[in-house]
Amino acid sequence: MQVEMAVGLLDHSAAMLEERQVTKAELRFLVARMREAMADVLRIAESRRL
Repeated sequence: MQVEMAVGLLDHSAAMLEERQVTKAELRFLVARMREAMADVLRIAESRRL
């Protein structure tokens, strides 16, 4: 589930960055969610000793 969330955020961020009219609030929200996803993926990798 966490990896799928990270993939979705990457896709969403690519679309947002192409748009050119992204607000500061939207970028801050996206960065916060991406940080959460990265923390989840790192936790999974560490638990699997990857």
